[in-house]
Amino acid sequence: MLKIEDMFDNLGEFRHKVIFDGVGYYWEVIGKINKYIKDWFKEVEKTIYPKMIIEGISLQEVRDEKDNLIDKVLYVGREVKIRAELFLKEMGIFIGSGTVLEPTAVIKSPAIIGNDCEVRQGAYFRGNVIVGDKSIIGHTTEIKNSILMNHSEAGHFAYIGDSIVGSYVNLGAGTKLANLQFRTLEEKRSGRINTIKIQTEGRVIDTGIKKFGAILGDNVEIGCNAVISPGVIIGKNSWVYPNLTVKKGFYSPNLVIKSDIRNVTLQKTVKG
Repeated sequence: MLKIEDMFDNLGEFRHKVIFDGVGYYWEVIGKINKYIKDWFKEVEKTIYPKMIIEGISLQEVRDEKDNLIDKVLYVGREVKIRAELFLKEMGIFIGSGTVLEPTAVIKSPAIIGNDCEVRQGAYFRGNVIVGDKSIIGHTTEIKNSILMNHSEAGHFAYIGDSIVGSYVNLGAGTKLANLQFRTLEEKRSGRINTIKIQTEGRVIDTGIKKFGAILGDNVEIGCNAVISPGVIIGKNSWVYPNLTVKKGFYSPNLVIKSDIRNVTLQKTVKG
């Protein structure tokens, strides 16, 4: 399998690149996101004065019938442009300067959003999210326990679950990075979720992860309404045609992944 630096050419520009240090397999990063964010917040607090809230954003508490606090949710009531780096310590949320938050966006902690991003109407951050600079989480896009690096876009109706998305990646409208395999009735009743196994390096590897979406290298293009199955790794500079379901496994860099109706075919991209 490719080395991290061969998968992500622009990793050096990503503010949170150290999360990849010491990683053997790419998917190991998925389990590090929560701890990394909390440790990073401890350092941020030394240089940025934490705020409680700003105008246009409200803190909403979710409580049970006994008035016990279940969750805190950051709700955007009107469009807000962040003028200087904002650290909402109590909420566990950091938002970079120049980022625009559109109405009805919902952000749950912990989350880091970079500089000059767009968080569009109805976007839903479900926690454990790191978004790089100049990226877009678009209209009704849901993201959880994932990393979206610099200059990447999930502009419309996307789902990003337990995934790593490199730089300069575009997810066409309706893209789904699925993160949960089919389960039997017995598994559902018992609450059991089997770990995801993928074929790579000529053998089957157990990732040890129950929920694992996709890992997309830099400059990957995903066509509209494509479904990326749990446990997919796509090398840099690859294209996925619209309306395609990509099966679990490892896909080398510089591929065009397309369908001839009955079968998925692969061909090398043409470099200009």
